Amino acid sequence: MSAYADPHRTLNDAPMSVLQVTVVFITVCLNALDGFDAMSISYASPGIAREWHVTNAMLGTVMSMELIGMAAGSVLLGSLTDRIGRRAMMLGCVLLMGLGMLGATTSRDVIDLSSWRVITGLGIGGMLAAITAAAAEFANDRQRNFCVSMMSIGYPIGSIIGGSIAARLLQNGDWRSVFELGGWATLVFVPIIYFLVPESIQWLARKQPAGALDKINRILSRMGHATIAALPAVPPESPGRSTANIFSPGLIKLTLVITAAYFLHVTTFYFVIKWVPKIVVNMGFDPSQAAQVLVWSSVGGALGGAAIGFLNRAVRLKTLTLGTLLASTLLVVLFGNTPADLFKLKLVCLGCGFFINGGIVGLYAMFAQVFPTHARASGTGFAIGFGRGGAVLAPIIAGFLFDAGLGLPAIATMMAIGSLLGAGALLWLRLGGDHAENAKATG
Repeated sequence: MSAYADPHRTLNDAPMSVLQVTVVFITVCLNALDGFDAMSISYASPGIAREWHVTNAMLGTVMSMELIGMAAGSVLLGSLTDRIGRRAMMLGCVLLMGLGMLGATTSRDVIDLSSWRVITGLGIGGMLAAITAAAAEFANDRQRNFCVSMMSIGYPIGSIIGGSIAARLLQNGDWRSVFELGGWATLVFVPIIYFLVPESIQWLARKQPAGALDKINRILSRMGHATIAALPAVPPESPGRSTANIFSPGLIKLTLVITAAYFLHVTTFYFVIKWVPKIVVNMGFDPSQAAQVLVWSSVGGALGGAAIGFLNRAVRLKTLTLGTLLASTLLVVLFGNTPADLFKLKLVCLGCGFFINGGIVGLYAMFAQVFPTHARASGTGFAIGFGRGGAVLAPIIAGFLFDAGLGLPAIATMMAIGSLLGAGALLWLRLGGDHAENAKATG
């Protein structure tokens, strides 16, 4: 039997096992699905506009539908994740995402498509809350920020791989083939999660459902650790703990500030990933070339996310994230002033992706630091859900600005301000020792 009374301490102190690394890798893959599923509408948008003759404002609204679903899924399902567990939520959300993606291939008009995109978004939103919590809880103390950062770069990796395939599909097929690809790729992960991903030991030890001790010991054995004789004692104040603690005096300021920063930055982020293909097509290039430009943005995103993960070991997370948000502002303004040259567009979008997604990765790592275990998925879900309000607004606002006759330089400058304001919000955020005290204040 383990000398440690608390298996959480065992995982925090010991080197990461093969099982822990495997689970974190699966969260990277699941976030890659999120990346492709969420961006599939961007790859498909030129074909949708051509087939159904929709205005830019209407197209922007359709682009926002899965973002509305994501916001609702993050808030509602994020809270549910803290009650039913990380594994169960992953399984349910993968099924929901796959259904939504395949259902989109049956759409006959924008109303049908919008409905399926909301369903897809619900799955994505719940998945994000679950995998962020899982990546943090399966990592040890030394690797936690790195693992959450690696999970975050799954998003651009998914859009790179999916976008490269989508570019080929769009050469010979219609836009529905993009959703078909995403749907079947998503459903493949149902058996992978079922057989390879156990429940989080932290969640089991805190919630202590029926059979928790046996489940924890089976997981500890799979990780190569000694089993425990009894469940760790739950502190007397724990029954008072709830997902609502993210609004407690010790956490409410952190919750609101990091949510505001995320909201503002994703306004810029989703302007780029939703409108780049349509903007490039409007410059005279074909949809497959436009998809390639967005792929380069995703390549930059993967590199930026990885850079944040490695640099965070030597540089303060807040400092890194502030820098990437400020650089995002400058790069998006530059994109708006880039001429219709495919090479230059790819290069600038590479830089946009590097800094924009670097900022997203930094914010995700902050979620794992700010919120304590019992409210981690709820806090992450709240921040992502309400923060995604910026994601919902971005494509719609840009669509109306284009229809109003404004030029790309002016629109890009306006949309870049989101990252600048997000950096301003982060100036109010305090981490480190303050976080430890705030977590203690929640019980």
